[in-house]
Amino acid sequence: MAMPMAGQMAVDEYGNPFIIMQEQEKKKRLKGIQAHKANILAAKSIAETIRSSMGPKGMDKMVVGPDGDVLVTNDGATILEKMDVQHHIAKLLVDLSKSQDDEIGDGTTGIVVIAGALLEQAICLLDKGIHPLRIATGYEKACEVAVGKIEEIARTVDIQADNQAAILKAAGTALGSKVVSSRKDQLARICVDAVLAVATLERRDVNFDLIKVEGKVGGKLEETQLINGIIVDKDFSHPQMPKVVRDAKMAILTCPFEPPKPKTKHKLDIRTAEDYKKLHDNEQQYFRDQIKYIKEAGANLAICQWGFDDEANHLLYQQKLPAVRWVGGVELELIAIATGGRIVPRFEELTPEKLGKAGIVREMTFGTTKEQMLVIEDCSNSKAVTILVRGGNQMVVDEAKRCIHDANCCVRNLIRDPRVVPGGGASEVAATLAVQAASDREQTIEQYSMRAFASALDAVPMALAENSGLSPIGEMAAVKAKQTTTGNSWHGVDCMETGITDMWEQSVYEACASKCSQFRLATQVVKMILKIDDVITSA
Repeated sequence: MAMPMAGQMAVDEYGNPFIIMQEQEKKKRLKGIQAHKANILAAKSIAETIRSSMGPKGMDKMVVGPDGDVLVTNDGATILEKMDVQHHIAKLLVDLSKSQDDEIGDGTTGIVVIAGALLEQAICLLDKGIHPLRIATGYEKACEVAVGKIEEIARTVDIQADNQAAILKAAGTALGSKVVSSRKDQLARICVDAVLAVATLERRDVNFDLIKVEGKVGGKLEETQLINGIIVDKDFSHPQMPKVVRDAKMAILTCPFEPPKPKTKHKLDIRTAEDYKKLHDNEQQYFRDQIKYIKEAGANLAICQWGFDDEANHLLYQQKLPAVRWVGGVELELIAIATGGRIVPRFEELTPEKLGKAGIVREMTFGTTKEQMLVIEDCSNSKAVTILVRGGNQMVVDEAKRCIHDANCCVRNLIRDPRVVPGGGASEVAATLAVQAASDREQTIEQYSMRAFASALDAVPMALAENSGLSPIGEMAAVKAKQTTTGNSWHGVDCMETGITDMWEQSVYEACASKCSQFRLATQVVKMILKIDDVITSA
């Protein structure tokens, strides 16, 4: 019986035979201008989704996961990360938002809005017949002009002056568009104190691993506090152990409080009570030796990564040695860094030099429930700090943690580079005016794409005005007119309707590095999307 043909035989120009597979017919293929337009429309739809969550009066989004878990957030990177995006070009915008979040930590919504606006302008240029690469080149030229203008209007602030007033205002700007905006002054102070506590100002560096953000449901947002030490979501292993240990000397252990178990299968026959007693005494002696090692090292608190059974727990209580069990590896490392201790893998290696030291270790109880947490304060190497976030439900606590992360990143950026630029769309309007002036001097065909870049930047002030219930075009025209007539590039959209458009007086500003990164990253991704002219999709 003849096999059905899987394809069609053909011959190339040199006479070599080849087979055209039938599966190729099932593949969809977009080429040329159709491919460009399909890609741009997919990316634009992502930008439209999060456009309304921008600014101090931006709306929140509710994302329902596949398991029915609900997330309410205003953070652009989080919304895009949790969205189930299938289109490959749209995924590029998700990655764009993530790279801004990883590098800067703030401005994740704005960067996607800018990229979407650039792609929208590119469609008009493609319809005019301009080559995609000429558009991309023009965008890159315009981006350099825009970044140059942003750096020109930036003002350098003294981060320590007036009780850190400048970085407090910048952190307040980052928190102003979030769900926690009613408590932004208090949270901004907490974030500034936390970052400065772990910052190395000589090197202008901040190690975020030393800032632990711990959430606990219950209580009010106002009860959020900064603790100069570590919070561990555990309690003392025995209910009758003391709840407070002063001048704590901690043995930080990764070895279990139990007799070693043979690796092989074994069977033990015990026929008499004496044999059982001997076995029991042997086990007890093993526990006593372990506790003796801890006592001899001078420790008065044991923190163990593993659990221990009731017998060991009772012995520890009898020996008046408070202990904490099942402490996670990350928390163990943080405790070791903060207290200056060493993590010890075997009891025999315990020495007084390896103990961690803290002024006080206390157990904290929350509300009427039996929920407890351990607080380790006055550590010898008090670099590590913890922000304890309280909130009415888990969603509020999670969102507050994300907001605090954004504000921490904002403060970190200003410690690295203390230049600030105006918020409220003022930076974008200043860049627009500079790019338009540069495009008038440009003699090549790139002048069209430079003008398109300038028009695309208008999307940010327009989105801010629209989300604040103002007239988008009217507000943007007024801001442009004010910047042109006064020559002051700090005039922006007055979203809060205070009557002042000068963003310096309104204390609405952000790090210069954040805005430059937004422009550069958005332009790079748009160039990448414009260079794709053929999309082959398997059916």
